Amino acid sequence: MKAHHLSIHGHRVSFRMGGEGPVLLFVHGMAGSSATWRHVLPALAQRFTVIAPDLLGHGESGKPRRGEYALGAHANMLRDLLQVLGYERATLVGQSLGGGVAMQLAYQFPERCERLVLVGSGGLGREVNLVLRALAFPGAEYLFPLVCTPGLRDTGTLLASWLYRAGLRVAPAIEEVWRSYASLADADTRRAFFRTLHAVIDVGGQAVSAADRLYLTSQVPTLIVWGAHDPFIPVSHAVAAHDVMPGSRLVIFDEAGHFPHCEDPGRFVEVLVDFLTTSEPARLSEVRWRELLQSPPAPLDALRGAA
Repeated sequence: MKAHHLSIHGHRVSFRMGGEGPVLLFVHGMAGSSATWRHVLPALAQRFTVIAPDLLGHGESGKPRRGEYALGAHANMLRDLLQVLGYERATLVGQSLGGGVAMQLAYQFPERCERLVLVGSGGLGREVNLVLRALAFPGAEYLFPLVCTPGLRDTGTLLASWLYRAGLRVAPAIEEVWRSYASLADADTRRAFFRTLHAVIDVGGQAVSAADRLYLTSQVPTLIVWGAHDPFIPVSHAVAAHDVMPGSRLVIFDEAGHFPHCEDPGRFVEVLVDFLTTSEPARLSEVRWRELLQSPPAPLDALRGAA
């Protein structure tokens, strides 16, 4: 699916787009790009309008030196992208960091969110992969270039091409991790990555949590998709979130890890289409949103314990 480009607030925003019908907005994870959705977008574009941007600091989008890379800033950019493209609402599909961004977008602009789909999402608990915690240590950004150079990237890419020509392919999850690693050989991308990392992760784990606001999803159809063998964010976060998100659906891919949309794209499309066709889009008014904010439920001890 061909990439398109726009300038928003003077920054280049790259996105893939196609199809017709209800709008699905796909949000990738940290050090990822819209390419992570390449296995599922063509099939979904047969029935829906699909939009998959590169977040600022990622992929082919701009990487401003003085830009903000917090969840709220990413949510603002996605809101503005929808506005520029002429779409008022969308179903938000976010993976990993993108799940946190999708939840932030739904919270900041509830009138824009028809449904919420969280795929191996951040923001639902404290635990996260040890490598990401190590990269959050002060000074890690100065050491990382020693183990992620353009030369190493090019060598790995050449090896992958040889394997491909020999009829061998690496597992989809390994391919995704390699794409992320290879992107960080670029200095601008690496700088934006560490800015993004520090906004959501510290040495103890995930530094942001949606636990105290998940009750708001009672008004928004929500689907949680997770890989049973996710090595980055444990599947226990999915179970805990499902327990405190009224009316949510939980689907666990028994053979998948952190990238179920890549590891089993056929099933992912089936699960997503079933959710979209058997749920009604949310239509939250300002009055209803104000009522929800004024009457929060009892503390969500179960999820906070996991956070």
